[in-house]
Amino acid sequence: MATTVAPNRPRRRSQQPRVSVRAPEADEGHDNEYDLLTAALIGATIGAGLTFMLRRGPTGKRPMMPMLEGMGRGASWAGRRAARVGAVGARWAAKRREEAWDRIPRDEIREHVADYMGRARSAIDDVVESELKDFRRAVRRQRKRLGI
Repeated sequence: MATTVAPNRPRRRSQQPRVSVRAPEADEGHDNEYDLLTAALIGATIGAGLTFMLRRGPTGKRPMMPMLEGMGRGASWAGRRAARVGAVGARWAAKRREEAWDRIPRDEIREHVADYMGRARSAIDDVVESELKDFRRAVRRQRKRLGI
């Protein structure tokens, strides 16, 4: 008596590589081409601009040097001015230190910090609890897979 069931043989691997079930859209290839073209144009533009800025001109100086020298002078001036104004502000604060210290709402700051810390603590607890739950599930799956 003949049976219609085929013998139990291992499957042969196909010579074709695995591919996604989802077929690529027709426009997707063109978008990738345009992205590559755009990246190449941006790179060429940046490279040309940097080359222009860093080259040496007929005077032997780089075109960016006058601007950088001006920025250095401005930064130096701002630093000197900030030091003077800061010293004036420090003297003013030193004269009024007790009055300024009394005006600081320390109790409100303490309440806000305590509230913030409580919310941060609860958020951290939630994250840790979630991670432990996921870890326990993964351990359970591994035990089941291993037959333990």
